[in-house]
Amino acid sequence: MMKASFEKVEANKVVLTVEVDSTKVAEGLDQAFKKVVKKANVPGFRKGKVPRALFEQRFGVESLYQDALDILLPEAYEAAVAETGIEPVDRPEVDIEQLEQGQALIFKATVIVKPEVKLGDYKGLEVAEKDFSVKAEAVSEELTRMQKQQAVWEPVEEGTVAQGDRTVIDFEGFVDGVAFEGGKGEQYSLDIGSNSFIPGFEDQVVGMGLGEEKDVEVTFPEEYHAVDLAGKAATFRVKLHEMKRQNLPEMNDDFAQDVSDFETLAELQADVEKNMAERAEKDKENYIRTSVVDLASEKAEVEVPAVMVDGEVEQMLRNFEQNLSYQGLNLELYTQFTGQSVETLKEQFKVDAEKKVRADLVVEAVAKAENIEVSEEDIDQEIAIMAEEMKRDAAEIRTLLEAQGSIEQVRTQLRLKKAVDLLVLNSKVTA
Repeated sequence: MMKASFEKVEANKVVLTVEVDSTKVAEGLDQAFKKVVKKANVPGFRKGKVPRALFEQRFGVESLYQDALDILLPEAYEAAVAETGIEPVDRPEVDIEQLEQGQALIFKATVIVKPEVKLGDYKGLEVAEKDFSVKAEAVSEELTRMQKQQAVWEPVEEGTVAQGDRTVIDFEGFVDGVAFEGGKGEQYSLDIGSNSFIPGFEDQVVGMGLGEEKDVEVTFPEEYHAVDLAGKAATFRVKLHEMKRQNLPEMNDDFAQDVSDFETLAELQADVEKNMAERAEKDKENYIRTSVVDLASEKAEVEVPAVMVDGEVEQMLRNFEQNLSYQGLNLELYTQFTGQSVETLKEQFKVDAEKKVRADLVVEAVAKAENIEVSEEDIDQEIAIMAEEMKRDAAEIRTLLEAQGSIEQVRTQLRLKKAVDLLVLNSKVTA
């Protein structure tokens, strides 16, 4: 019914030659006729009732070719990919070489395929030691953070702005005496020390009194997002309307009871240290896993197709949009606020995208080299973990995954995870 072969023409490009039997072509033409005859307008016949011979005499069999191709090509291409074992990573460019009634359909498909990976040494990798121990200073900083969350902001009626104060200001910016777009704000809330304004701005608000107006002199960074302002000196006319200062609660047993279920500050501190130690252990594990993959990638030889990088960039952009939505923003608003274009964002994602694609290809090659398999028991265990995290029944999660056609995706991810486990198991941490 069908024959297929392929020829490698470039590092990651092949030409697939497919021949579809004339019997199958005839079936495709029959289906095409049944589709188009419903719309054929021939005097003396109702739509859908025109005889095939008369239709071809009036319109020509060639009028069925495109619809027949739409029917035949997807199935033939998919079967040819399965028969030859190639792994396309992009849509094919198809050239029809022969399509005639009574003859075989012959077409060529030029397609970018998943690249071959030549693995280097991936066992015995040496990961540089990194300190993940929890320092007393870090525990103290976490308690201070909790303390600040309980702080009460109280108005300051006398004195001047100090670091850490929360202010309400009006401002308007000028470059060479001319106001610029986006440089004006009224009743703007600014925390001094947040570094959310141009470098030097907040430092000059320190010392201002209520109702005071002042010219703040700053220089925009050389790599400022608004190109027309980058590197330029600017003057901001600032008026201070309000200032508030944090009144921190005393760090004692009462504080511990207010922020937790513990009775004493010592118990709270011990719990904070325990939680930080658990997070540090996970950070250490992630560091080692990331490091061994990076090292294995560096030692491997692989030419990453641009189309795979572009696909990963698009995925990163979708993830970025999703994260923005959690903050009540969207991509359009973000680009307006930052002055960055979508293309600029994509360019920024590109390096990390290429690194990730390369790493995934290398880990996949390790899994293949080590004949790593995933059993049904492995999948059941993974689904059980997912169900526990989502607080849903495991059978319900499996049904959902099967409906989405995602079981094989779970299998693939588990196979890659096992490959990374193997890299870690065969690595060592060195000082």
